[in-house]
Amino acid sequence: MAGAARPWLVAFAGLPGVGKSTLARGLTGRLLSTGRPAIWLRIDTIEQALGLSSLAIERCEDAGYLAAQGVARDSLALGISAAIDCVNPWPLSRSLWSGLAVEAGARLVQVELVCSDRAEHRARVDARHGRGEGPDWAAVEARDYRPWQGADLRLDTAGRIPDDVLEALCTALDLG
Repeated sequence: MAGAARPWLVAFAGLPGVGKSTLARGLTGRLLSTGRPAIWLRIDTIEQALGLSSLAIERCEDAGYLAAQGVARDSLALGISAAIDCVNPWPLSRSLWSGLAVEAGARLVQVELVCSDRAEHRARVDARHGRGEGPDWAAVEARDYRPWQGADLRLDTAGRIPDDVLEALCTALDLG
């Protein structure tokens, strides 16, 4: 990797329905379109696979996060940037990514997403849940989520189209 730019480790956080997957997928696409290798690691996808496996793990607890951390570690070692798409609700889960960034020599960016319009947020969650994707509104409201005091960037997705939020993120990262 001599002479290669250090890879990014972009760790997202936020409640279900705030736009993490949309933004992480968009960021990965932007990096790839500019010739920078990147991977989108979606914890929900990993946890669903664990539930469908022969182990039939119903409550994954930390398994999805640890699996994503392992894949991210391998990717970063190859110079591949990683967008980590997860609720990332507590300081403990967030410390996984900061520790990995230091270990891998990656550029860490910690991004917290919120949707400040409660009605819009609920409509997003209800729509996803209606398609069989994600928790219902009651589960989102009951979630033990702690605001990310040390986030590098906090973006509010309320009333904004995803492309506008992606542009704000790319501008903050100086990705142009």
